[in-house]
Amino acid sequence: MRIAVASGKGGTGKTTIAANLAKVASQDGRRVVYVDCDVEEPNGHLFLKPHIEERRAVGRPVPSVDLGKCIHCGKCGEICQFSAIISIRDKVLVYPELCHGCGGCLLVCPEGAISEVSREIGILETGTAGSIEFVHGLLNVGEVMSPPLIREVKAAAPDGDLVIVDSPPGTSCPVIESVREVDFVVMVTEPTPFGLNDLTLAVEMVRALQLPCGIVVNRAGLGDRDVYEYCADERLPILGEIPDDRRIAEAYSRGELACQAVDGYDAVFVKLLADIVLQEPAPRS
Repeated sequence: MRIAVASGKGGTGKTTIAANLAKVASQDGRRVVYVDCDVEEPNGHLFLKPHIEERRAVGRPVPSVDLGKCIHCGKCGEICQFSAIISIRDKVLVYPELCHGCGGCLLVCPEGAISEVSREIGILETGTAGSIEFVHGLLNVGEVMSPPLIREVKAAAPDGDLVIVDSPPGTSCPVIESVREVDFVVMVTEPTPFGLNDLTLAVEMVRALQLPCGIVVNRAGLGDRDVYEYCADERLPILGEIPDDRRIAEAYSRGELACQAVDGYDAVFVKLLADIVLQEPAPRS
């Protein structure tokens, strides 16, 4: 089963839930794979403390123009929807940061003046955290597009009995790329007005992708009951609640997992995992 742990906003406890679920799942003999797709700011490694065994650079293709062959017809600029390549008089300007790597400019160039070169966008690391297989990526500072690196991170993840994808926060392209092709989405929220607002957006996103989802309420008892009423109205299962417990925050600040550092929470996450596994997975295409 492939489970994505997502949230409509940052700071809801997404990585806390994902890392603790991975840990308790690994304790019963399952082959568990933890995939941190929050490549702009990965932090699962701070809690799982993996031993990194392989590290490699990840690039994406961008155009390179041979001005000796170019006739400055402008067709490359016409097909590019992101203005990543523009022909102006006797020059061709390439903006690799804007390029989506579609290869359209190569296809339309009548003189074959355009080729592709790889441009490094980040790094990918794989390793093990005890019996947990670990994969994450780190996007280079200044890069504006993370989905290509997220795809590489997901592709590097081995198959397992349980694959936990720690997705980026929000509802934009990086999140969609992260949750694509999973069986179930665990949506982490908090009982506050901000939490509810962003939860509604995130639920709309996963429903548009036709993915089943369930809710985990973190810091339960902190705010109001509006999140619970929304879930009831939308028939969204509340899979579990994590109390607003100072001991969890203290363990988090030390880089420790609540299931190990705080008495009683091993059982909480074991039950949460069992309830998630019982959910109806998305149909395979």
